[in-house]
Order: sequence, then C-alpha cells, then structure tokens
Amino acid sequence: MPRLALLSVSDKTGLVELAKALVESFDFEIVSSGGTAKAIAAAGLPVTKVSDYTGSPEILGGRVKTLHPRIHGGILGRPALPSDAEDMAANNIRAFDLVAVNLYPFEQTIAKPDVTLPEAIEQIDIGGPTLIRAAAKNHAFITVLCHPEQYPLYLQEMTDHAGEVTPGFQQDCARQAFWHTATYDQAIANYLSAADAEAEIDTTTELPQRWTLSGLQRQQLRYGENPHQPATWYQTGNVPSGWAAADLVQGKPLSYNNLVDLEAARRIIAEFPPQVPAAAVLKHTNPCGAAQGESLAEAYQKAFDADSVSAFGGIVALNRPIDRATAIALTQTFLECIVAPGCDDEAQEVLAKKGNLRVLLLEDLLSGPAQAPRAIAGGFLVQETDNIEDDPSGWEIVTEQKPDADTLEELLFAWRLVKHVKSNAILVTNNRTTLGVGAGQMNRVGAAKIALEQAGEQAQGAILASDGFFPFDDSVRNAAAAGIRAIVQPGGSKRDADSIQAANELGLVMAMTGIRHFLH
Repeated sequence: MPRLALLSVSDKTGLVELAKALVESFDFEIVSSGGTAKAIAAAGLPVTKVSDYTGSPEILGGRVKTLHPRIHGGILGRPALPSDAEDMAANNIRAFDLVAVNLYPFEQTIAKPDVTLPEAIEQIDIGGPTLIRAAAKNHAFITVLCHPEQYPLYLQEMTDHAGEVTPGFQQDCARQAFWHTATYDQAIANYLSAADAEAEIDTTTELPQRWTLSGLQRQQLRYGENPHQPATWYQTGNVPSGWAAADLVQGKPLSYNNLVDLEAARRIIAEFPPQVPAAAVLKHTNPCGAAQGESLAEAYQKAFDADSVSAFGGIVALNRPIDRATAIALTQTFLECIVAPGCDDEAQEVLAKKGNLRVLLLEDLLSGPAQAPRAIAGGFLVQETDNIEDDPSGWEIVTEQKPDADTLEELLFAWRLVKHVKSNAILVTNNRTTLGVGAGQMNRVGAAKIALEQAGEQAQGAILASDGFFPFDDSVRNAAAAGIRAIVQPGGSKRDADSIQAANELGLVMAMTGIRHFLH
C-alpha cells in the first residue's frame, strides 16, 4: 500500500516540487486541504481533499477541517504498538509517514499598517500548530516539515536511504517544529499584550508577568566581542525587521561589534529626524562626534572634525540618503561601517572604491526595540528603552540668567546626545556640534575634566550637558572656568542649591530637566 503524506501549507514555496517527488519517486498518496490541495491538483498531481478523506466537510468557514480522528489518529498512532494498531484498524485509520505544514502568516499580517485586532485574530492558526505538535511528538514514527527549506533535505534523505529517513533526521525536524510553534505562539502573545496596553487594559505591572524572547539564526558570526567568544546573530520573528531588513550594499559581512555599534548609532541618529541633516560618528557605542549642518556633507564633516583621531575606524550614521558630496567626505578616512536611509547612484559609485567599507541602507532608522533585555545570573532584566521625548517647555530654568531661543536649542541638542553616552557622562557642544565627550567615568568630576580638556579653547561660549545631577558644585565651577556659558542637567540632588548658587555667581544659565539619562 502506498505511504501517506499530509500537506497543508500557507507558504506554497516548493510545494509542487515536493508533491511531485513524493508521488513519482517515493510512491506516496497525498491528503491535503484548501488552497494546498488546489495547487497540487493544478499541477496535475493526484490529491485527496481532507474532507473527502475524513468524510467530514469543512465547517465554520474553514476554521475546522483537519481536527478529525482519521487525521490525528494517523499522525499520533504508533503502528509498532499492538494496542495502537488495533485502535487504528478498528477506526479505519492509516498511519501518515509525512506531515508538511506551515502556518497562517500572522506576523506578516500584524506587520501591515492599520491592521485591526479582528483581522489579526483570524490569522491565528489552530489546526496547523496542532498538526505540527502532534507529528513532532510522534517523530519516532513520522517526519514533520514546517519550513520549505527542509523539503530538499528531506528528499535527499529519502534518496540516500532507499526511501527511508534516519531517526536523527526525524528528531532534528521535531526540534525545529517545536521551535516554530513556540515562536508563533510568542508572536501572538506579544501582539495581544501590546493590544492590551494600547487599549489601556488594567494590569498589575508595567511589563507582563511573563516575558519571552526567541530568535531565528540569521548569521553565524566569526566571533563575539573577542575572538575566543562564539557568537550568532538572531532575528526576532520570521519577518525580517530592523537590522535583519537592512540592505548591505557593499563590504564584508557584519561582525558582532559592528552590529552593537550600529544599533548605538541608530539610536543616536533617531534623535534627529531628517528635517535637518545630521551625522554621528561612534566608537565602542559612544559618540566621538555628532553634528547638524546645512547639508549632509557639512553635518558629517563637523561630526568628524569633532574628534578626527577617534573617528578612525568608526561607525557613521546619517539621517538622510547619502549624496555624492557626502560620499566623497566619507571616503577620506578609514571607517568600519556607514548606515543611512538611502544612497543615490553617484554616491554608490564613490563608495564602491572603498571595497571593504560596509555600507548599509536601513530606510527606517527611527524605529527600534521597545524593551531592552540584559542577562544576569539565573535570569534576565527587562526595561523599557529610554525613548522619552525631551521637551524643553517642561524644563526649569533655575538661574537668574535665562537662555535665548538659540541657547535653548543648543541645550536640547546636547541633552539629546548625552543620553547616548555611557555614564557618568558629560558632553560639551556648540553650533550643534559635539566638542568634548567624557564617557563612562567613575565620577562626574572625571567625566567633566575629560570633556572640557577635549573641547579645549572651543569650550569658550559652549554648552555642557550632564546625564545625572551634580552632587557638588565643583563641576559647575570647573565648567565656568573653561568658558562654558550654559548647563543642562536633571537636577534632584540634595545639594542642587549649591550648584545653582555657583551658576548664579559665575553668570551661567542652568536648566534642570527633571529627567535622568543613565546609560550602563
């Protein structure tokens, strides 16, 4: 008697080729449903509809079609077990040898703009995950395929082993099947949780009681931060987004450190929508230069000149498509990666002369993850990303001196950037350009010293931003001695009055935002 295969797929890639090989090369009968059966029949191949095989018509608008004892008994039955064999014979159930199923495109559906909750609900597959899980559980007797990429591997396995598959292959397919359904369920749970939040459904915590993360391997990386650390790049979900959707138009494959730095660069440039050209140059996730300009080329040149020594081998993020003038400027020094929302043809010709330079195009540089996980021993931490919109109208100007409109804009520029510098962080800017960066110091005085020394004479008339409050007035006095004219900081210290008094004595402007921007 021919062997039996159940094929029911949403993604029809490779379906006809699989069905043809099963029928013509390995003597299978095919049972199928809905559009899968139509596609197989249209290819001139014999197929039995599920409703004809079970004797039960599809009901509830197609919601119920494979949930039947003849289907699931044929998947879960263990023919080598006498009691199962007796039950199958008594109920006219044949054992399936193969189940090939993939699921309704839930992730693709919710990725569409303006999708409604009822539309998303209808793309929650029920029969598919049930079939996959049943076959995966019984993988000692049946093979389950849930990705079109597995079809050629299965057919090769059958060819290599005289029409049989090895237990190891079946177990590997089962493992992939359970990951597939787990990822699918996670996408649904995350979507419904987000829908609850948008509907302002009352919850006991700001983040859900259960938080899961799974990924599909996108690229095996050469190594992690150091050569002795293995590393892999995973994309979340089956639909590429973020960096997984970026177009690497030239250069070598991305490394672990490239990706970490690129995400830090994306977060900085996302602070500056494309109305005004902006550029950021990063090293080890910290900005060594960032600027706005009249043109993209000017913005990049200002950012580069802010610390040209550190910029060597850096990462550059731009908030506008690369033009020829900017491309020429970019190729004047060694850079690891460039990311921008686009690149015109003339610019690509210029950049192509630097063959090892990695150039990525990511149209949506503004969107990033809503939550950020971090592993700790025995678990992990999750926090909302620091994406609060900074609004100077809510700041308190605590000094006698008040900022004019341009000074307030400069303070906002510095405040947007200092949140992306590792704590303790001090940033000096002027003319919408960074002049000095003090990053990751154990005390704020040390961070201020580094930033002010780097700025040098350019600190005269410049702005200073601090990611946290000043516990003492020493940094305020040091800033004034270097020529700083205005300071922006969160406030909130028990000794704020000392810092305010020092600023008044020295004729500084001081804005307190009421918001802290630590970055560890």
